[in-house]
Amino acid sequence: MNIDLKTAATFMATQARLLDRRRFEVLFRDGDPAAALAALEAYRNPDGGYGHGLEPDCRSVTSQPGGALHAFEVFADVGPATSPRAAELCDWLASISLPDGGIPFALPMPDPGGSAPFWANADPSVSSLQITAIVAVTAHRVAAHDPAVAAHPWLAKATSYCLAEIEKLDEAPHALVLAFAMKLVDALGDTRLVEKLGRFLPADGVVAVGGGIEGEAMRPLDFAPEPGGPARKLFRPEVVEADLRRVAGGQHEDGGWRVDYTSYSPAAALEWNGMFTVGTLGLLRANGLV
Repeated sequence: MNIDLKTAATFMATQARLLDRRRFEVLFRDGDPAAALAALEAYRNPDGGYGHGLEPDCRSVTSQPGGALHAFEVFADVGPATSPRAAELCDWLASISLPDGGIPFALPMPDPGGSAPFWANADPSVSSLQITAIVAVTAHRVAAHDPAVAAHPWLAKATSYCLAEIEKLDEAPHALVLAFAMKLVDALGDTRLVEKLGRFLPADGVVAVGGGIEGEAMRPLDFAPEPGGPARKLFRPEVVEADLRRVAGGQHEDGGWRVDYTSYSPAAALEWNGMFTVGTLGLLRANGLV
């Protein structure tokens, strides 16, 4: 499982947007965290949220939960450096949270052009376990080195909402909901809920994404990305090893990795690959392969 970081750097320089190049530099080239935070600032709105296509398939200028997810990814990447923008993002999330503590999948957008239908047509009056869980688990990554995020009441309320919704599950949810919920309880070290969700997983850990393109699926590392987490125990070692080989083997000759799902605009098709390459390298590094 040989990863070519030099070629990956060339891929990022030639095919990734500035923000993701800065993230790559921070993670793999001793880059300046301030440069990554400065690049992120271009996507921020005065209300404290993030839009402007930070989520590639949501092109709206408006602040959106998808933008919050990717902003937290940057705040996590730059750790142990911190930014007051992270706690301000928590403030924004608190402002859009519904009474049960969850956040809607997306907010109304007056400029839906280029955005995926599932973003543009989301119901803003209903909490979404899918988006709340993945935003919360990424915020917890930030909270590990940012006391202001760790102590923010939004994070506690959002986490409580997710745990309550997971408790209610009595049948397998959509693959993305299952993956994001599992990542949260895995990160929290909640063995009981990991085992509960694990009952919905086949032995090979491959769960088809309903509504996705042919062959699109969540796989073992989507459910159990961390080698020391309780979710990893759900899979036989050879299953994890095979998935690590699959991921590592996905590096193209140009150094990058490609997403296996639909992009909804020409810009998104380009932007996803840089984002996905950084994320994939981070996953491989967490598993000792980079």
